Amino acid sequence: MNDRPPQAVPGRAGVVRIGLSFLSTYGVLPFVLVLMVIAFGLIEPAFASMGNFVNVLKQASFPIILATAQLFALLTRGFDLSVGSVISMISVASALVMMGMLDAYPDAVGLAIFVACLAGLGIGLVVGAINGVCVSLLRVNPFVTTLGMQGIALGFAATLSGGFPVFNLPDEFRHMFFLSSWFGVPAPVAVCLIVLATAYVVLNRTVLGRSLYILGGNPRAAHVAGLSSRLHLVCAYVLCSACVAVGALMLTARTGSGEPSLGGGLMLLSVAAAVIGGVTLRGGEGRIIHCILGGLFVTILSNGMNMVRVDGYIQQIVLGVIVIAAVFIDRLRTRIR
Repeated sequence: MNDRPPQAVPGRAGVVRIGLSFLSTYGVLPFVLVLMVIAFGLIEPAFASMGNFVNVLKQASFPIILATAQLFALLTRGFDLSVGSVISMISVASALVMMGMLDAYPDAVGLAIFVACLAGLGIGLVVGAINGVCVSLLRVNPFVTTLGMQGIALGFAATLSGGFPVFNLPDEFRHMFFLSSWFGVPAPVAVCLIVLATAYVVLNRTVLGRSLYILGGNPRAAHVAGLSSRLHLVCAYVLCSACVAVGALMLTARTGSGEPSLGGGLMLLSVAAAVIGGVTLRGGEGRIIHCILGGLFVTILSNGMNMVRVDGYIQQIVLGVIVIAAVFIDRLRTRIR
């Protein structure tokens, strides 16, 4: 005879509460992702192959990294319009540094790659610091600041490259950061996971991260609490551009050359992935999981439409419409609250 008391079975109210909590945290996007995978898989069976799923994960790494970059700016009620141009500038500059090092030390391929990566990251940090200083100390609107930086970066990219790609980068660079696997994980996915883990720790385990949420969500409360809004704004844009620099280096490895036009369209992609994923434009709200969901959404959508042969220009229209719809839904949700 079993004397153990019967275990409580969650009632309907508990299930509803769990469901509402899930929707409040993640929204309907996870369900939309599942439906998209099923729909594209039915239309084009090759979409559901394991090889394509691995390809989707590799492709998604780039918009996820760029969405994470935008997250830091969006949390402070700002955004970064210079993402695409900065990617082009870093791509060209790092490629030129790499080729210069190889000309001086032909056998030091590893050193050339290392120095080029440091140069790319350094440029990203400088760009972020300039954006942050203009927004926080000079009180220039983020739109104007990053729009100006967009033009500056694009001009540097074109001037440094002469308008032509920088070819003949070592195969080791492309293999290391795009073709190889790190402990069984494709290199782009591994780098993306490192960026996500770092961003998660910064946002959830540091004073800086908590301060960014407070500054964006309730600036008045932040002022009362004595938070240094200027310093934190600079840090936010530096972190944003650091993520952009990582993305630029990864994209350069994927193409195998320094491209002055590499960042074309990536500004829209970065904002789209963040906003569609659930990062709000009003500041103070947004998590790493939202960047992951948004990055997966835009990648699956693009990959699926490519496989069913939707014209590329039509894809841009679809993405733009979805971004506008996501912003409208976010505003509607704010009013309901």
